[in-house]
Amino acid sequence: MPTNQMSRSSEPGLEQRESGAGRPAAALTLTASLLGFALTCLDASVVNVALPTIGSSFGTGMSGQQWVVDAYTLAFAALMLSTGAFSDRAGASRAYALGTAVFTLASMVCGLAPNLPSLIGARVVQGVAAAVVLPASLALVRQAYTEPARRARAVAAWAAGGSLAVALGPVAGGALTTAWGWRGIFFVNLPVGAAILVLLVRAPRSRPRPAPLDLPGQLTAVVALAALAFAVIEGGTAGHVSLAVAVAAGAAFLWIESRQAHPVVPLGLFRDRTVATTVAAGSAVSVAFYSMVFVFSLFFQQVQHHSALYSGLLFLPMTGLIAVTNVAAGKLTGRYGPRLPMLVGQPVAVAGLLALLTVDADTPPVLVSLLLVPLALGCALTVPPLTTAMLDAVPAERAGLAAGVLNAARQVSGGLGIAVFGALVADGFEAGMRLSLAASAALLTVTYVLSFRLAGRAARRA
Repeated sequence: MPTNQMSRSSEPGLEQRESGAGRPAAALTLTASLLGFALTCLDASVVNVALPTIGSSFGTGMSGQQWVVDAYTLAFAALMLSTGAFSDRAGASRAYALGTAVFTLASMVCGLAPNLPSLIGARVVQGVAAAVVLPASLALVRQAYTEPARRARAVAAWAAGGSLAVALGPVAGGALTTAWGWRGIFFVNLPVGAAILVLLVRAPRSRPRPAPLDLPGQLTAVVALAALAFAVIEGGTAGHVSLAVAVAAGAAFLWIESRQAHPVVPLGLFRDRTVATTVAAGSAVSVAFYSMVFVFSLFFQQVQHHSALYSGLLFLPMTGLIAVTNVAAGKLTGRYGPRLPMLVGQPVAVAGLLALLTVDADTPPVLVSLLLVPLALGCALTVPPLTTAMLDAVPAERAGLAAGVLNAARQVSGGLGIAVFGALVADGFEAGMRLSLAASAALLTVTYVLSFRLAGRAARRA
Protein backbone atom coordinates (compact mmCIF):
# COMPACT_ATOMS: atom_id res chain seq x y z
CA MET A 1 0.00 0.00 0.00
CA PRO A 2 1.19 3.57 -0.53
CA THR A 3 3.39 4.83 2.23
CA ASN A 4 4.79 8.04 0.73
CA GLN A 5 1.71 9.82 2.02
CA MET A 6 2.36 9.05 5.68
CA SER A 7 2.72 12.02 7.98
CA ARG A 8 5.86 12.04 10.12
CA SER A 9 5.66 10.12 13.35
CA SER A 10 8.21 12.30 15.13
CA GLU A 11 5.77 15.09 15.94
CA PRO A 12 6.05 16.30 19.54
CA GLY A 13 3.53 14.78 21.88
CA LEU A 14 2.64 11.69 19.87
CA GLU A 15 4.75 9.44 22.10
CA GLN A 16 2.84 10.60 25.16
CA ARG A 17 -0.48 10.04 23.45
CA GLU A 18 0.36 6.39 22.76
CA SER A 19 1.54 5.57 26.28
CA GLY A 20 -0.65 5.15 29.34
CA ALA A 21 -3.96 6.92 28.92
CA GLY A 22 -3.15 7.53 25.27
CA ARG A 23 -3.33 3.86 24.31
CA PRO A 24 -7.15 3.73 24.17
CA ALA A 25 -7.03 6.73 21.82
CA ALA A 26 -4.51 4.89 19.63
CA ALA A 27 -6.79 1.85 19.54
CA LEU A 28 -9.75 4.04 18.54
CA THR A 29 -7.64 5.64 15.81
CA LEU A 30 -6.66 2.21 14.50
CA THR A 31 -10.30 1.11 14.51
CA ALA A 32 -11.37 4.20 12.60
CA SER A 33 -8.54 3.80 10.08
CA LEU A 34 -9.18 0.10 9.58
CA LEU A 35 -12.91 0.65 9.02
CA GLY A 36 -12.30 3.35 6.44
CA PHE A 37 -9.73 1.32 4.52
CA ALA A 38 -12.00 -1.73 4.61
CA LEU A 39 -14.92 0.37 3.34
CA THR A 40 -12.98 1.60 0.31
CA CYS A 41 -11.83 -1.95 -0.49
CA LEU A 42 -15.33 -3.34 -0.03
CA ASP A 43 -16.84 -0.88 -2.50
CA ALA A 44 -14.36 -1.99 -5.14
CA SER A 45 -15.71 -5.57 -5.02
CA VAL A 46 -19.17 -5.57 -3.42
CA VAL A 47 -20.88 -4.12 -6.49
CA ASN A 48 -19.89 -6.91 -8.93
CA VAL A 49 -22.56 -9.40 -7.85
CA ALA A 50 -25.23 -6.66 -7.93
CA LEU A 51 -24.49 -5.60 -11.52
CA PRO A 52 -27.16 -7.70 -13.27
CA THR A 53 -29.78 -6.37 -10.83
CA ILE A 54 -28.62 -2.79 -11.41
CA GLY A 55 -28.71 -3.41 -15.16
CA SER A 56 -32.28 -4.69 -14.95
CA SER A 57 -33.34 -1.82 -12.70
CA PHE A 58 -32.16 0.84 -15.14
CA GLY A 59 -32.64 -1.12 -18.36
CA THR A 60 -28.95 -0.82 -19.22
CA GLY A 61 -26.67 -3.26 -21.02
CA MET A 62 -23.08 -4.32 -20.49
CA SER A 63 -21.54 -0.86 -20.99
CA GLY A 64 -23.66 0.66 -18.24
CA GLN A 65 -22.73 -2.13 -15.85
CA GLN A 66 -19.04 -1.65 -16.67
CA TRP A 67 -19.24 2.05 -15.87
CA VAL A 68 -20.74 1.33 -12.44
CA VAL A 69 -17.52 -0.52 -11.59
CA ASP A 70 -14.98 1.55 -13.53
CA ALA A 71 -16.30 4.97 -12.47
CA TYR A 72 -15.20 4.10 -8.94
CA THR A 73 -12.04 2.14 -9.74
CA LEU A 74 -10.52 4.60 -12.21
CA ALA A 75 -11.26 7.69 -10.11
CA PHE A 76 -9.78 5.90 -7.09
CA ALA A 77 -6.66 4.88 -9.00
CA ALA A 78 -6.01 8.13 -10.85
CA LEU A 79 -6.42 10.40 -7.81
CA MET A 80 -4.35 8.09 -5.61
CA LEU A 81 -1.29 9.54 -7.34
CA SER A 82 -1.64 12.89 -5.58
CA THR A 83 -4.02 12.52 -2.63
CA GLY A 84 -1.11 11.53 -0.42
CA ALA A 85 0.34 14.99 -0.93
CA PHE A 86 -3.10 16.47 -0.21
CA SER A 87 -3.25 14.47 3.03
CA ASP A 88 0.11 15.89 4.10
CA ARG A 89 -0.89 19.46 3.23
CA ALA A 90 -4.25 19.28 5.01
CA GLY A 91 -3.14 17.03 7.88
CA ALA A 92 -4.01 13.33 7.90
CA SER A 93 -6.83 13.57 10.46
CA ARG A 94 -8.54 16.43 8.63
CA ALA A 95 -8.12 14.77 5.22
CA TYR A 96 -9.43 11.46 6.57
CA ALA A 97 -12.51 13.05 8.09
CA LEU A 98 -13.23 14.95 4.87
CA GLY A 99 -12.73 11.87 2.70
CA THR A 100 -14.95 9.73 4.95
CA ALA A 101 -17.72 12.33 5.05
CA VAL A 102 -17.73 12.74 1.26
CA PHE A 103 -17.59 8.96 0.73
CA THR A 104 -20.57 8.45 3.06
CA LEU A 105 -22.65 11.17 1.39
CA ALA A 106 -21.76 9.82 -2.06
CA SER A 107 -22.86 6.34 -0.91
CA MET A 108 -26.23 7.78 0.09
CA VAL A 109 -26.56 9.41 -3.35
CA CYS A 110 -25.69 6.06 -4.98
CA GLY A 111 -28.41 4.35 -2.99
CA LEU A 112 -30.98 7.01 -3.94
CA ALA A 113 -29.89 7.32 -7.58
CA PRO A 114 -32.97 7.66 -9.84
CA ASN A 115 -31.10 6.76 -13.02
CA LEU A 116 -27.83 5.34 -14.31
CA PRO A 117 -25.99 8.66 -14.98
CA SER A 118 -26.58 9.84 -11.41
CA LEU A 119 -25.36 6.50 -10.05
CA ILE A 120 -22.21 6.66 -12.18
CA GLY A 121 -21.58 10.27 -11.14
CA ALA A 122 -21.92 9.38 -7.47
CA ARG A 123 -19.56 6.43 -7.99
CA VAL A 124 -16.95 8.86 -9.35
CA VAL A 125 -17.28 10.97 -6.20
CA GLN A 126 -16.96 7.80 -4.10
CA GLY A 127 -13.73 6.96 -5.92
CA VAL A 128 -12.29 10.44 -5.37
CA ALA A 129 -13.13 10.26 -1.66
CA ALA A 130 -11.67 6.74 -1.38
CA ALA A 131 -8.41 8.02 -2.87
CA VAL A 132 -8.25 10.56 -0.02
CA VAL A 133 -9.21 8.04 2.67
CA LEU A 134 -6.58 5.40 1.84
CA PRO A 135 -3.31 7.35 2.39
CA ALA A 136 -4.77 9.36 5.27
CA SER A 137 -5.90 6.20 7.07
CA LEU A 138 -2.41 4.73 6.99
CA ALA A 139 -0.88 8.02 8.07
CA LEU A 140 -3.15 8.07 11.12
CA VAL A 141 -2.04 4.56 12.09
CA ARG A 142 1.59 5.58 11.76
CA GLN A 143 1.04 8.65 13.93
CA ALA A 144 -0.92 6.82 16.63
CA TYR A 145 1.70 4.08 17.10
CA THR A 146 5.21 5.44 17.50
CA GLU A 147 6.84 2.30 18.95
CA PRO A 148 8.02 0.21 15.97
CA ALA A 149 6.79 -3.23 17.11
CA ARG A 150 3.32 -1.94 18.05
CA ARG A 151 3.16 0.04 14.84
CA ALA A 152 4.01 -3.06 12.78
CA ARG A 153 1.18 -4.98 14.43
CA ALA A 154 -1.20 -2.07 13.87
CA VAL A 155 -0.28 -1.79 10.18
CA ALA A 156 -0.74 -5.56 9.80
CA ALA A 157 -4.23 -5.27 11.32
CA TRP A 158 -5.00 -2.36 8.99
CA ALA A 159 -3.91 -4.37 5.94
CA ALA A 160 -5.85 -7.43 7.11
CA GLY A 161 -9.01 -5.32 7.28
CA GLY A 162 -8.65 -4.49 3.59
CA SER A 163 -7.98 -8.11 2.62
CA LEU A 164 -11.00 -9.28 4.59
CA ALA A 165 -13.20 -6.67 2.90
CA VAL A 166 -12.07 -7.81 -0.55
CA ALA A 167 -12.74 -11.42 0.44
CA LEU A 168 -16.23 -10.69 1.77
CA GLY A 169 -17.20 -8.29 -1.03
CA PRO A 170 -18.96 -10.74 -3.39
CA VAL A 171 -20.73 -12.54 -0.52
CA ALA A 172 -21.83 -9.26 1.08
CA GLY A 173 -22.97 -7.98 -2.31
CA GLY A 174 -25.08 -11.07 -2.91
CA ALA A 175 -26.60 -11.06 0.58
CA LEU A 176 -27.43 -7.33 0.55
CA THR A 177 -28.85 -7.45 -2.97
CA THR A 178 -31.05 -10.40 -2.06
CA ALA A 179 -32.26 -8.88 1.23
CA TRP A 180 -32.69 -5.21 0.29
CA GLY A 181 -32.03 -4.87 -3.43
CA TRP A 182 -28.94 -3.38 -5.02
CA ARG A 183 -29.38 -0.07 -3.17
CA GLY A 184 -28.56 -1.89 0.06
CA ILE A 185 -24.92 -2.30 -0.97
CA PHE A 186 -24.56 1.48 -0.77
CA PHE A 187 -26.83 2.23 2.19
CA VAL A 188 -24.81 -0.15 4.38
CA ASN A 189 -21.92 2.35 4.13
CA LEU A 190 -23.87 5.04 5.99
CA PRO A 191 -23.70 3.65 9.55
CA VAL A 192 -20.07 2.62 9.03
CA GLY A 193 -19.13 6.10 7.83
CA ALA A 194 -20.95 7.68 10.77
CA ALA A 195 -19.12 5.37 13.20
CA ILE A 196 -15.76 6.35 11.70
CA LEU A 197 -16.48 10.05 12.13
CA VAL A 198 -17.49 9.48 15.77
CA LEU A 199 -14.27 7.54 16.43
CA LEU A 200 -12.21 10.31 14.85
CA VAL A 201 -13.26 12.73 17.58
CA ARG A 202 -10.59 11.20 19.84
CA ALA A 203 -7.97 10.70 17.16
CA PRO A 204 -4.78 12.78 17.50
CA ARG A 205 -4.82 15.85 15.30
CA SER A 206 -2.23 15.85 12.52
CA ARG A 207 -0.05 18.79 11.69
CA PRO A 208 -0.26 19.96 8.10
CA ARG A 209 3.08 20.06 6.34
CA PRO A 210 4.21 21.32 2.94
CA ALA A 211 3.91 18.80 0.11
CA PRO A 212 4.19 19.59 -3.61
CA LEU A 213 1.17 18.97 -5.83
CA ASP A 214 1.58 18.23 -9.54
CA LEU A 215 -1.82 19.46 -10.70
CA PRO A 216 -1.06 19.49 -14.48
CA GLY A 217 0.24 15.91 -14.30
CA GLN A 218 -2.72 14.78 -12.24
CA LEU A 219 -5.24 16.43 -14.57
CA THR A 220 -3.77 14.94 -17.75
CA ALA A 221 -3.62 11.48 -16.09
CA VAL A 222 -7.32 11.67 -15.23
CA VAL A 223 -8.27 12.80 -18.75
CA ALA A 224 -6.15 10.08 -20.39
CA LEU A 225 -7.58 7.27 -18.24
CA ALA A 226 -11.19 8.42 -18.50
CA ALA A 227 -10.94 8.85 -22.29
CA LEU A 228 -9.29 5.46 -22.70
CA ALA A 229 -11.99 3.73 -20.62
CA PHE A 230 -14.71 5.50 -22.63
CA ALA A 231 -13.12 4.43 -25.92
CA VAL A 232 -12.99 0.76 -24.85
CA ILE A 233 -16.46 0.60 -23.29
CA GLU A 234 -18.47 2.68 -25.75
CA GLY A 235 -16.68 2.06 -29.05
CA GLY A 236 -18.06 3.46 -32.31
CA THR A 237 -17.30 6.93 -33.62
CA ALA A 238 -17.40 8.45 -30.15
CA GLY A 239 -14.94 5.79 -29.03
CA HIS A 240 -12.51 6.71 -31.81
CA VAL A 241 -12.64 10.37 -30.83
CA SER A 242 -12.17 9.42 -27.20
CA LEU A 243 -9.17 7.26 -28.07
CA ALA A 244 -7.56 10.24 -29.83
CA VAL A 245 -8.16 12.34 -26.71
CA ALA A 246 -6.60 9.60 -24.57
CA VAL A 247 -3.48 9.47 -26.76
CA ALA A 248 -3.12 13.27 -26.70
CA ALA A 249 -3.63 13.47 -22.93
CA GLY A 250 -1.22 10.57 -22.40
CA ALA A 251 1.45 12.31 -24.46
CA ALA A 252 0.87 15.54 -22.54
CA PHE A 253 1.17 13.62 -19.27
CA LEU A 254 4.54 12.14 -20.27
CA TRP A 255 5.79 15.56 -21.41
CA ILE A 256 4.70 17.23 -18.17
CA GLU A 257 6.12 14.50 -15.94
CA SER A 258 9.50 14.66 -17.67
CA ARG A 259 9.75 18.36 -16.80
CA GLN A 260 8.18 18.58 -13.34
CA ALA A 261 10.38 19.01 -10.28
CA HIS A 262 7.93 16.93 -8.23
CA PRO A 263 5.97 14.74 -10.67
CA VAL A 264 3.14 12.47 -9.52
CA VAL A 265 4.83 9.64 -11.46
CA PRO A 266 8.63 10.04 -11.66
CA LEU A 267 9.41 8.48 -15.03
CA GLY A 268 12.98 7.82 -13.93
CA LEU A 269 11.71 5.05 -11.68
CA PHE A 270 11.03 2.91 -14.73
CA ARG A 271 14.64 2.97 -15.86
CA ASP A 272 15.19 0.29 -13.23
CA ARG A 273 14.14 -3.01 -14.81
CA THR A 274 13.04 -4.41 -11.46
CA VAL A 275 10.64 -1.52 -10.97
CA ALA A 276 9.32 -1.79 -14.52
CA THR A 277 8.86 -5.56 -14.24
CA THR A 278 7.15 -5.49 -10.84
CA VAL A 279 4.73 -2.80 -12.03
CA ALA A 280 3.99 -4.93 -15.10
CA ALA A 281 3.53 -8.07 -12.99
CA GLY A 282 1.29 -6.28 -10.51
CA SER A 283 -0.79 -4.89 -13.36
CA ALA A 284 -1.14 -8.35 -14.96
CA VAL A 285 -2.26 -9.85 -11.64
CA SER A 286 -4.89 -7.12 -11.24
CA VAL A 287 -6.19 -7.63 -14.77
CA ALA A 288 -6.52 -11.37 -14.16
CA PHE A 289 -8.07 -11.22 -10.70
CA TYR A 290 -10.42 -8.23 -10.77
CA SER A 291 -11.55 -8.80 -14.35
CA MET A 292 -12.36 -12.46 -13.69
CA VAL A 293 -14.39 -11.58 -10.60
CA PHE A 294 -16.36 -9.20 -12.82
CA VAL A 295 -16.78 -11.71 -15.67
CA PHE A 296 -17.76 -14.66 -13.48
CA SER A 297 -20.17 -12.54 -11.44
CA LEU A 298 -22.04 -12.02 -14.71
CA PHE A 299 -21.52 -15.64 -15.79
CA PHE A 300 -23.13 -17.10 -12.66
CA GLN A 301 -26.18 -14.86 -12.99
CA GLN A 302 -26.65 -14.16 -16.70
CA VAL A 303 -25.45 -17.46 -18.17
CA GLN A 304 -26.21 -19.96 -15.39
CA HIS A 305 -29.13 -17.93 -13.97
CA HIS A 306 -28.26 -18.22 -10.29
CA SER A 307 -29.41 -15.73 -7.66
CA ALA A 308 -27.20 -12.88 -6.47
CA LEU A 309 -26.79 -14.52 -3.04
CA TYR A 310 -25.80 -17.90 -4.45
CA SER A 311 -23.42 -16.23 -6.91
CA GLY A 312 -21.75 -14.35 -4.07
CA LEU A 313 -21.35 -17.54 -2.05
CA LEU A 314 -19.72 -19.24 -5.03
CA PHE A 315 -16.85 -16.76 -4.72
CA LEU A 316 -16.21 -17.62 -1.08
CA PRO A 317 -13.69 -20.46 -1.70
CA MET A 318 -11.77 -18.12 -4.00
CA THR A 319 -11.78 -14.96 -1.91
CA GLY A 320 -11.58 -16.69 1.46
CA LEU A 321 -8.00 -17.77 0.75
CA ILE A 322 -6.70 -14.31 -0.09
CA ALA A 323 -5.88 -13.01 3.40
CA VAL A 324 -4.35 -16.29 4.55
CA THR A 325 -2.27 -16.66 1.39
CA ASN A 326 -1.08 -13.04 1.57
CA VAL A 327 0.23 -13.71 5.07
CA ALA A 328 1.92 -16.93 3.94
CA ALA A 329 3.49 -15.15 0.96
CA GLY A 330 4.81 -12.45 3.27
CA LYS A 331 6.44 -15.07 5.50
CA LEU A 332 7.93 -16.89 2.51
CA THR A 333 9.29 -13.61 1.18
CA GLY A 334 10.81 -12.77 4.55
CA ARG A 335 12.50 -16.16 4.76
CA TYR A 336 13.52 -16.85 1.15
CA GLY A 337 13.25 -13.48 -0.58
CA PRO A 338 10.76 -12.60 -3.33
CA ARG A 339 12.06 -15.19 -5.84
CA LEU A 340 10.27 -18.30 -4.60
CA PRO A 341 6.70 -17.01 -4.09
CA MET A 342 6.81 -14.94 -7.31
CA LEU A 343 7.96 -17.89 -9.39
CA VAL A 344 5.34 -20.16 -7.84
CA GLY A 345 2.44 -17.72 -7.73
CA GLN A 346 2.28 -16.59 -11.35
CA PRO A 347 2.30 -20.10 -12.91
CA VAL A 348 -0.37 -21.22 -10.43
CA ALA A 349 -2.55 -18.30 -11.53
CA VAL A 350 -1.91 -19.13 -15.21
CA ALA A 351 -2.85 -22.78 -14.59
CA GLY A 352 -6.08 -21.62 -12.95
CA LEU A 353 -6.93 -19.40 -15.92
CA LEU A 354 -6.27 -22.22 -18.39
CA ALA A 355 -8.41 -24.62 -16.35
CA LEU A 356 -11.28 -22.12 -16.52
CA LEU A 357 -11.20 -22.33 -20.34
CA THR A 358 -13.12 -25.60 -19.97
CA VAL A 359 -16.08 -23.86 -18.30
CA ASP A 360 -19.36 -23.50 -20.16
CA ALA A 361 -23.03 -22.94 -19.32
CA ASP A 362 -23.47 -26.57 -18.26
CA THR A 363 -20.48 -26.74 -15.91
CA PRO A 364 -21.67 -27.36 -12.32
CA PRO A 365 -21.39 -24.04 -10.44
CA VAL A 366 -19.56 -25.63 -7.51
CA LEU A 367 -16.90 -26.90 -9.92
CA VAL A 368 -16.53 -23.41 -11.41
CA SER A 369 -16.17 -22.08 -7.86
CA LEU A 370 -13.34 -24.54 -7.16
CA LEU A 371 -11.63 -23.81 -10.48
CA LEU A 372 -11.41 -20.14 -9.46
CA VAL A 373 -9.34 -21.06 -6.40
CA PRO A 374 -5.94 -21.52 -8.18
CA LEU A 375 -6.31 -18.08 -9.76
CA ALA A 376 -6.83 -16.45 -6.38
CA LEU A 377 -4.09 -18.54 -4.77
CA GLY A 378 -1.55 -17.62 -7.44
CA CYS A 379 -2.41 -13.91 -7.37
CA ALA A 380 -2.30 -13.77 -3.57
CA LEU A 381 1.09 -15.50 -3.57
CA THR A 382 2.48 -13.03 -6.12
CA VAL A 383 1.53 -9.60 -4.81
CA PRO A 384 3.47 -9.39 -1.48
CA PRO A 385 6.81 -10.54 -2.98
CA LEU A 386 6.55 -8.32 -6.05
CA THR A 387 5.87 -5.38 -3.74
CA THR A 388 8.93 -6.30 -1.69
CA ALA A 389 11.06 -6.66 -4.82
CA MET A 390 10.03 -3.21 -6.00
CA LEU A 391 10.70 -1.54 -2.66
CA ASP A 392 14.10 -3.25 -2.44
CA ALA A 393 14.98 -1.80 -5.84
CA VAL A 394 14.51 1.87 -4.91
CA PRO A 395 16.21 4.11 -2.33
CA ALA A 396 14.53 4.19 1.07
CA GLU A 397 13.40 7.80 0.64
CA ARG A 398 11.49 6.85 -2.51
CA ALA A 399 9.93 3.65 -1.20
CA GLY A 400 6.56 5.21 -0.42
CA LEU A 401 6.40 6.93 -3.79
CA ALA A 402 7.22 3.65 -5.55
CA ALA A 403 4.54 1.81 -3.58
CA GLY A 404 2.01 4.48 -4.52
CA VAL A 405 2.87 4.13 -8.22
CA LEU A 406 2.57 0.33 -7.98
CA ASN A 407 -0.84 0.47 -6.31
CA ALA A 408 -2.16 3.08 -8.73
CA ALA A 409 -0.96 0.99 -11.69
CA ARG A 410 -2.69 -2.09 -10.28
CA GLN A 411 -5.99 -0.25 -9.77
CA VAL A 412 -5.88 1.31 -13.24
CA SER A 413 -5.08 -2.04 -14.85
CA GLY A 414 -7.93 -3.74 -13.04
CA GLY A 415 -10.36 -1.05 -14.21
CA LEU A 416 -9.17 -1.14 -17.81
CA GLY A 417 -9.25 -4.95 -17.77
CA ILE A 418 -12.91 -4.82 -16.78
CA ALA A 419 -13.56 -2.35 -19.61
CA VAL A 420 -11.86 -4.54 -22.23
CA PHE A 421 -13.22 -7.89 -21.08
CA GLY A 422 -16.69 -6.47 -20.56
CA ALA A 423 -16.67 -5.38 -24.19
CA LEU A 424 -15.56 -8.88 -25.24
CA VAL A 425 -18.30 -10.74 -23.37
CA ALA A 426 -20.91 -8.28 -24.62
CA ASP A 427 -20.38 -9.63 -28.16
CA GLY A 428 -20.92 -13.27 -27.11
CA PHE A 429 -20.48 -14.28 -23.51
CA GLU A 430 -18.76 -17.65 -23.60
CA ALA A 431 -16.48 -16.79 -26.52
CA GLY A 432 -15.61 -13.44 -24.92
CA MET A 433 -15.00 -15.13 -21.57
CA ARG A 434 -12.55 -17.60 -23.10
CA LEU A 435 -10.73 -14.83 -24.96
CA SER A 436 -10.50 -12.87 -21.70
CA LEU A 437 -9.08 -15.90 -19.87
CA ALA A 438 -6.54 -16.52 -22.63
CA ALA A 439 -5.46 -12.86 -22.68
CA SER A 440 -5.01 -12.83 -18.89
CA ALA A 441 -2.98 -16.03 -19.03
CA ALA A 442 -0.78 -14.57 -21.79
CA LEU A 443 -0.12 -11.40 -19.79
CA LEU A 444 0.86 -13.37 -16.70
CA THR A 445 3.08 -15.67 -18.75
CA VAL A 446 5.00 -12.69 -20.13
CA THR A 447 5.48 -11.12 -16.70
CA TYR A 448 6.46 -14.52 -15.27
CA VAL A 449 9.31 -14.79 -17.79
CA LEU A 450 10.44 -11.25 -16.96
CA SER A 451 10.18 -11.95 -13.22
CA PHE A 452 12.18 -15.16 -13.60
CA ARG A 453 14.98 -13.34 -15.38
CA LEU A 454 15.09 -10.61 -12.74
CA ALA A 455 15.02 -13.17 -9.94
CA GLY A 456 17.83 -15.09 -11.63
CA ARG A 457 20.03 -11.99 -11.86
CA ALA A 458 19.32 -11.18 -8.21
CA ALA A 459 20.29 -14.70 -7.19
CA ARG A 460 23.56 -14.51 -9.14
CA ARG A 461 24.42 -11.18 -7.52
CA ALA A 462 23.75 -12.70 -4.09
